[in-house]
Amino acid sequence: MRYGSSNPAMEKGFNSILESDKEGQMTVSGSVVKTLILLAVLAVSFIWSYAYVPFSYGTMMIVSILTLVIAMITTFKPEVAKFTAIIYSAFEGLFLGSISNLFDQYYNGIAVPAILLTIVCVAVTMLVYGKNPSIADKTRKGVMIGLITILVTSLVSMLLGFFGVSVPIYGNGPIGIGFSLIVVVLATVSLMQDYDFIVKGSRMGAPKYMEWYGAFGLMVTLVWLYLEILQLLAKLVSDND
Repeated sequence: MRYGSSNPAMEKGFNSILESDKEGQMTVSGSVVKTLILLAVLAVSFIWSYAYVPFSYGTMMIVSILTLVIAMITTFKPEVAKFTAIIYSAFEGLFLGSISNLFDQYYNGIAVPAILLTIVCVAVTMLVYGKNPSIADKTRKGVMIGLITILVTSLVSMLLGFFGVSVPIYGNGPIGIGFSLIVVVLATVSLMQDYDFIVKGSRMGAPKYMEWYGAFGLMVTLVWLYLEILQLLAKLVSDND
């Protein structure tokens, strides 16, 4: 029995599950279900926060710290992901809903386009990965270099900011827009690393709890991608004003 789909990534993943009768091991379909659960939690939290939670730097700072702590715990103890991933998604939904509302007020409703663009990026990367899974291995080194570069750049920019030095990558000019575009591309390509982790983990017979960990990793990238797209659209709108 085989599963047919117009989406090569989904077809490849579900076929590997239908051909496996192992229990207690990570599967692609299990990871997909867990991802959908986390997305549902995030969506409910997002909608509630967007509608009822006014943006507050203090509150959002606390939420950001909590999500960072939860993410670190999950990273070092993947077996607790079935608990922490749900909590992480709920807190991220609170943060994203509140900050999206703020961006909508300042930049004339860019949250919906940002959500749609994030969905498009997910769909495109799934199709690309499905047709050529080896692309994840080919881009892994470049993604790591890009992540390290962005991290170092952000830290240096933060330090310079303490001395009153303005860094153009955070501005609305061509440099700032170009930098945001690069980060969006990097975040998009990173999605394929998450897909690859789930597929290979399933093939290698990883423990069942790794389904939650794989879904958690994918959520982290999706949140990052959405925020970067939101910032890019804000810069584009500001540049046109």
